Amino acid sequence: MHFHTSQNSQSCLLASSVAVLQAEKRGSSTGVGVGELIWPSPSDGTPFWKKDFPSSGVSPEVFADVKDSDPKHIIHVTAEMAPIAKVGGLGDVVTGLARACLSRGHTVDIMLPFYECIQKQHIKDLTVITKYNSYHDGNWVPTTAYRGVVSGIPVIFIEPSNLFFKGQYVYGGSYNELEAYLFFSRACLEWMQVTSTQPDIIHVHEWQTGALPLLYWDIYHHLSLKPRIVLTIHNMEHYGECSKEQLSKSGLEGSVYASIDKAVDDRTIGHNPERLSLLKGGIVYSNAVVYFGILNGIDITMWNPATDIFLPVKFNDQKPEGKKFCKYYVQRGLGLASEGTQDGNHVPDITYKAPLVVCITRLVPQKGLHLISHAIKHIEELGGQMVILGKASDVRVQTEFEGLAKLHNQGPCIRILLMFSDELSHMLYAAADMVLVPSIYEPCGLTQMIGMRYGAVPVVRKTGGLADTVFDMDDQSNHNKANGFVFEGIDEGSLNCALDRAFTYFREKPDEWNGIIKKVMEVDNSWNNTAGKYVELYHSI
Repeated sequence: MHFHTSQNSQSCLLASSVAVLQAEKRGSSTGVGVGELIWPSPSDGTPFWKKDFPSSGVSPEVFADVKDSDPKHIIHVTAEMAPIAKVGGLGDVVTGLARACLSRGHTVDIMLPFYECIQKQHIKDLTVITKYNSYHDGNWVPTTAYRGVVSGIPVIFIEPSNLFFKGQYVYGGSYNELEAYLFFSRACLEWMQVTSTQPDIIHVHEWQTGALPLLYWDIYHHLSLKPRIVLTIHNMEHYGECSKEQLSKSGLEGSVYASIDKAVDDRTIGHNPERLSLLKGGIVYSNAVVYFGILNGIDITMWNPATDIFLPVKFNDQKPEGKKFCKYYVQRGLGLASEGTQDGNHVPDITYKAPLVVCITRLVPQKGLHLISHAIKHIEELGGQMVILGKASDVRVQTEFEGLAKLHNQGPCIRILLMFSDELSHMLYAAADMVLVPSIYEPCGLTQMIGMRYGAVPVVRKTGGLADTVFDMDDQSNHNKANGFVFEGIDEGSLNCALDRAFTYFREKPDEWNGIIKKVMEVDNSWNNTAGKYVELYHSI
């Protein structure tokens, strides 16, 4: 691919962008002078997404116009929280929902394992609040509870004195993960017990905290705790498969739960031995279970291109020109654009001509792996560029994508980055012309919502929450809602058709394309409405 500059189009962009940036600089602290930009390069000693960024002054007051008349005390018990312990959408949902409920007048805490990998500089006012013992496998383990503030949200960190939660990453340490989360689930309840903390609602998430409802109703409710339990299932992919012996390590009698009406894993009935499922137990023992019922929102404070600390140039739906600079910044940093001679203000014509498609995902079968790998080939054939950001938990999948990365990463079109980086994900959303979400199933999905917030047009498979939030540009019956490109099949031809149509709009219908960008950036996918539905659920139980 040859890189060249169109002086006319470039000078038009530069004039408008500089004007926007100067206006933003006068009006707010988010403006960034284009001349100040230092364009990154793949040869830099430190990758551009690992440089030092300013700290975020996030405030939960973003929704302060909505106040609930009967505020509750809600404690979220979770394995993930964005941005400090985030692997997937779970972390985003917990943070977004907590912030929205805080702003509506509720008292909200998040309880999180104090993973060794958490960067403490992101926690404000971190202090030890309680030293206590919590039971595990016949012993009472000395445990420390810390309190701090993350992104404006109060967080209680639970740190056992054993090896649980030690390691470089949130998941995959050298300890037994299932037993660690059994310990954490009990340790959270034990902390509430010893500190006489009485929330109205304990909101647990995913299989990792699925044992908490069992522990609550069969131990701690009989002691002193009185809250009600809500379980949100974000992903049915993981059941928390557990043996009776493992569950017994939490202090419960595992064999008591090995029945169809309690926690036996239905898939193992008749096997020897039958297994338990923490998720099944959580479903049975919770007062309310949320899966398909409530569509998630995105945290519009954390995901805001007008204030995002990770972006080289800020932009919004009224002043979208800065997005072009974000795109070129990422292209330069990943080696997808020629470096050439720069005066600091150059954005070559390649920025327009090559649509940049971004896919940010966990590399698991649910996400449509065969479609993602096929998209690499088809986007390259169409003359576009693609960046994949994600990790695989399965060794075979990781090996497959390592092979694809080795094949493509030195070329001019494709970059496959097998890692997780919150900073880079922000930059990629801002750079993307399109965001690809070809999931086989997707209860809600946040990627398409975040992409739209950053002016990336979604190309999605019609399933679950994707079908609820993205409507096809060529569907005349739904023209008012049209905001992306949708395909229904799980075959490569269906994906090709959607990508072909998206590329045609991008290249041949620039006015309509710019109209889509403005439209998707204006869509309200915030927690405003969604949080209200959760609050109604809290009241109902």
